[in-house]
Amino acid sequence: MIPLWMAPLSLATGNTYVLKPSEKTPSASMLLASYLNDLGLPPGVLNVVNGSRDTVDGLLTHPDIKAISFVGSNSAGEHIHDVGSKNGKRVQANLGAKNHATILMDDADRASTIKAIVGAAFGAAGQRCMALSVVILVGDLSVSQGWVDEVVEEAKKLKVGNGFQEGVDVGPLISKEAIERAEGIIQSSIDEGAICRLDGRGVVVDGFEDGHFLGPTLIDLNCVNSNEPITNPAYTEEIFAPVLTILTVPTLDDAIKITNNNPYGNGCALFTSSGAAARKYQFEIEAGQVGINVPIPVPLPFFSFTGNKASIRGDVNFYGKSGVNFFTQLKTVTSNWQYQKGADLGGVTMPVVGKK
Repeated sequence: MIPLWMAPLSLATGNTYVLKPSEKTPSASMLLASYLNDLGLPPGVLNVVNGSRDTVDGLLTHPDIKAISFVGSNSAGEHIHDVGSKNGKRVQANLGAKNHATILMDDADRASTIKAIVGAAFGAAGQRCMALSVVILVGDLSVSQGWVDEVVEEAKKLKVGNGFQEGVDVGPLISKEAIERAEGIIQSSIDEGAICRLDGRGVVVDGFEDGHFLGPTLIDLNCVNSNEPITNPAYTEEIFAPVLTILTVPTLDDAIKITNNNPYGNGCALFTSSGAAARKYQFEIEAGQVGINVPIPVPLPFFSFTGNKASIRGDVNFYGKSGVNFFTQLKTVTSNWQYQKGADLGGVTMPVVGKK
């Protein structure tokens, strides 16, 4: 999916394109290139190179590369932005995220909201930059526990397994390192006082006993104070796994403050039936992509992907009008056509339009 944010616009605006997929997931990019080749795309227009950091650094410093797009982790993205920029490249980099959803328990549609939350948090095994990773329940703590229980029950319905098999909802994590990191963060969060309402560790899938499977996991931080920093690792870390952190605050103002205090700014959502609350939220929130009763507010292609804060490096967004601007170079031509010879084309002073 990610290469399709950039490659079509790059090609449509007259560029050739070099696609460097993650060394952990090269297959989709190779298939995309193969399909375009079969459709008649001329050789050399779309190119795929595989490799790791050395390959990336080669692209960042190559004189023929004019612009660089990247989607991935903060550490890699910041390196790419710094090195690419120092070498005179135009760079756009989408980085990490910690996407928050706020639920007004008094007026949100309970059943549909819970289904939306579970799908957004655990779909794709949480391995997408717009995955929902934090839910803020607004209202009384005694009421919120009922919501948490229902989220747990809905999450238990999801089937963990091989994503190519029918009926599977949650596939494996990408690597052994990924699952070890996620399970380590879960344990650290528990050690620091969080309550694990649903523990997805230890899942074994028949026929895939060595797979890197982690079931839906729900970490409850209970009631938090918006005036104090939240330090639990389940909240501070981008886990990139099917792990959802839930906390409760008294007011919408508290929820907005917590969301805005988070360093990331990719996306957020509000679930409510109140137009006034929605208006307040979308005006005061800092995240770049806002959903009102939409759990994953990824813009349609004719808009642009507008994450901000620590979720982006560079100042030109992906796809939409911004994407077209990124892959084109602005040029201004000033002309002075005269109706007769001997006209004044300027001397030591700048030419003036309409001067006789």
